[in-house]
Amino acid sequence: MNAPTSRRDFLKTSGALVVSFSLPTQVLAQGAGGKPALVPTELDSWIAVLPDGRVNAFFGKMDMGQGLDIAAAQVVAEELDVGFDKVEVVMGDTATSCNQGGASGSTGVSNGVRLLRRAAAEARRVLVEGAAQKLGVPASQLKVENGIVFSSEKKISYADLVGGRYFHHQVEWNKQTGNPMDIKVQAQPKSPSEYKVVGKPLARRDIAWKVYGIGDFVTDVRVPGMLHARVIRPPRAACKLRSVDASSIKSLRGVRIVREKEFVAVVAPREWDAVRAAQRLKIDWHALDGAFPAMDQLHQHIRGAKVVKREEAVKKGDVAAALKTPGARLVEAEYEWPFQSHASMGPGCALADVKAGGCTVWTGSQKPHFVRDGVAKLLGMPQDKVRAIWVAGPGSYGRNDAGDAALDAAFLSRAAGKPVRVQGMRADGTAWDPKGPACVHRARAALDASGKVIAYEFVSKGFSRQHIATNESDPADSLVGQSIGIAAKGTQIFGVPAESYAFENKLLAWETIPPLVDNCSPLRTAHLRDPVGPEIHFGSEQFIDELAAAAAEDPVAFRLKYLANPRHAAVVKAAAEKAGWSSLGKGKGIAFAERNGTAVAAVAEVEGDCRSGRIWARRITVAHDCGLVINPQGLRYTIEGNVVQGLSRALFEQVRFDRDSVTSVDWASYPILEMPDAPESIEVVLIDRPEIAPSGAGEPTIRVIPAAVANAFFDATGVRLRSAPLDSDRVRKALAKA
Repeated sequence: MNAPTSRRDFLKTSGALVVSFSLPTQVLAQGAGGKPALVPTELDSWIAVLPDGRVNAFFGKMDMGQGLDIAAAQVVAEELDVGFDKVEVVMGDTATSCNQGGASGSTGVSNGVRLLRRAAAEARRVLVEGAAQKLGVPASQLKVENGIVFSSEKKISYADLVGGRYFHHQVEWNKQTGNPMDIKVQAQPKSPSEYKVVGKPLARRDIAWKVYGIGDFVTDVRVPGMLHARVIRPPRAACKLRSVDASSIKSLRGVRIVREKEFVAVVAPREWDAVRAAQRLKIDWHALDGAFPAMDQLHQHIRGAKVVKREEAVKKGDVAAALKTPGARLVEAEYEWPFQSHASMGPGCALADVKAGGCTVWTGSQKPHFVRDGVAKLLGMPQDKVRAIWVAGPGSYGRNDAGDAALDAAFLSRAAGKPVRVQGMRADGTAWDPKGPACVHRARAALDASGKVIAYEFVSKGFSRQHIATNESDPADSLVGQSIGIAAKGTQIFGVPAESYAFENKLLAWETIPPLVDNCSPLRTAHLRDPVGPEIHFGSEQFIDELAAAAAEDPVAFRLKYLANPRHAAVVKAAAEKAGWSSLGKGKGIAFAERNGTAVAAVAEVEGDCRSGRIWARRITVAHDCGLVINPQGLRYTIEGNVVQGLSRALFEQVRFDRDSVTSVDWASYPILEMPDAPESIEVVLIDRPEIAPSGAGEPTIRVIPAAVANAFFDATGVRLRSAPLDSDRVRKALAKA
């Protein structure tokens, strides 16, 4: 796979009309020859209308398996009045698109596509005004269909209007708010009643090439003269490198060792030689004292650790006093969640080509613009001399090892003077990728004699969910940066339940504790899909069920009694009705949560085997409200993916470790959900609200799955599982104890 044509080269040869706006994260000088620059107020490089009438939409986000590009193409086609089949979305190349923050936070549609919508609407307005001048017809009398602007007697195509010109059309950016998304255009986007493309279940375009292997993943990228590399991580946390015995690999021709401080790697013309060299190279590591607590003491360590930061996100009434109300019934519980790995389907891979004039990096990171920034800092180059190109990889869903691979490759390419391709082995990816944080959740509530909740407190305590940042913009957040002496810059942040339970005295808080190791730790924490959402709601939504039981109320009715937001209540009702809640037998559970404007509820129906300890979520029913539905088929697939991954994290996933290293390094020691464990049925109810702007779908559903399954297990057995994962060993022990 060769490097794709740059945006400017493309525009030189295509004679395209381009319209776009970007975020104020990169302000470039005006290009030579009058070419518009990537600046916030230049309606310049998001949409290109090609001479044949096709449309390219340049997108600063990328699709990580959710079909985001299809939703973006639908919106562009809708606003421009062109056929969906004529729109291609070009994603994640810093030479062709502006930084929209990468893929994260389920903001692909809510923020990213929203900008495309405005750009496309403004492009249509400018084109129609241009057609009005050409045709001598007032713009108000013109219509557009499939890229043709026409009146009753005259017509002209977008392609004929292009003429190879740039518009240099300015849009407004509200600098007072400082919000890069607060950009105004003159055009008024269409109302939902006018939609012809948005709302249709259009198929994805990436299935065939992925299934048949006829396209390129990041692992397939090749450039002439490149070398292959393997980075050799320490055998444990808190290690210092004493010496490297180069003679141990002298029989392998063409292999070179790259070492700087605690960083060591091998590069070779052939990948197999790099693999063998990494296996054979003798390194003397100096191990410091044990870094980690015993694994079975992890949650006790969290309970006893000092609090670095505490934040009370919701504080209503006087919880402490209400908990002491005479005659009130006190309900208390604690819930535990382990470290979890991304365990992507393949280890991180990247290729970098560092030359005197700059650097090009091919990466599977979900934030290529930040890869550009991090590589620039690592190499001491100006940002505009670094180009990062996103190529589909083995998945991400947060900050996995793809970013480390990208910065490793750039560092090694500079050292070797040639393009270098870095790929980890399975153990590298699973052991050394950033982890989702382990945590403990403390819950207390008081009920009066009538069963009313008069006090509610939920406090999460754990490792920060961001010991390293959620992107690759700073070498301090990469393993290579930390290995060469750049200290990590962790942020203390966690989260609280997202819901609208109207308890009159209510406290939601979180506390973070110090990391186990400051630098180069296999248990460093960063965002995993829906950062701390599954773990928090595993506790909070189980506790809601425990309160319902204490009040002798049905779990669905109890939630509806206290949910203050009508949209929240609506998804609970819809999930329960679709699942047939009132007629279901034992083994059913429900959970609800909200995430950034999206409300979701799930009903799980489970079966269990007491002898094996296996839990099977036989049927999952989800009700989902994310406002306007752009593509119902793609949305359903996204929700189903959430369900499957949520079940995997609830039932199987747990990072295992000893006193100094991660021991779960493959699929045997870090199992994930397999086909026999998948539900036989996933039912999805989509609540379409065209009047409400679309919010995210990439993460909300996953946060309710663990609690729904745990609640269903309790309903089936009367045994409450408050520690995840709900694996066979934990289930057998809990049942035996009961």
